[in-house]
Amino acid sequence: MSAPPPERPTGLRALPVGRRALLVEVATAEQAQALHAELLRRRATGALPPVAEIVPAARTVLLDGLDDPHNLAADLASWSIPPLTAADSTAVVLPVRYDGADLAEVAALWQVPEEEVPRIHSTLEFRVAFCGFAPGFGYLTGLPEHLRVPRRSTPRTAVPAGSVGLAGPYTGVYPRSSPGGWQLIGRTDAALWDPAREPAALLAPGTRVRFEALA
Repeated sequence: MSAPPPERPTGLRALPVGRRALLVEVATAEQAQALHAELLRRRATGALPPVAEIVPAARTVLLDGLDDPHNLAADLASWSIPPLTAADSTAVVLPVRYDGADLAEVAALWQVPEEEVPRIHSTLEFRVAFCGFAPGFGYLTGLPEHLRVPRRSTPRTAVPAGSVGLAGPYTGVYPRSSPGGWQLIGRTDAALWDPAREPAALLAPGTRVRFEALA
């Protein structure tokens, strides 16, 4: 099967931020991820002007440390950007015990038996759209719309490290104990953040992620 053709992101706007940065806005999270991947590809091949940082978010990408933001902004308007494909990065596999405190509630929201939640979640493939909230925390996209669940009405004051949670379009893993309002479906022993490791974060924007159900 041939790859989908490149396309121009809808609603793209490149806004100056100070003297040396651009904030590029697009219409969807998928377009932001594709733009981020394309920027990394062009930087790696020398087709992008020197830039200090490329930082994706939900529907934006920040480029900081540019010598000439104005020229890049004009150039971006003409780019055709390939959609993301599974071959864009190697998948990180996170083993999970699906015994989270909100497993029954998520099963009810999905309208499936409780034992189906691990099977469904572990057959999906996710991608880190952006990072934030805490060091090592990645916002993972890949949940179909019918599997999206709301945050808890009352956040917990402490969520254990390694907890796997769902909120809206995202899956996430808490790298350390912290307050949180996501629906918890399991836990992993993987170290999401290790200052002694290089890089310290296990997950980075663009990383593909799969969850493996443990018995």
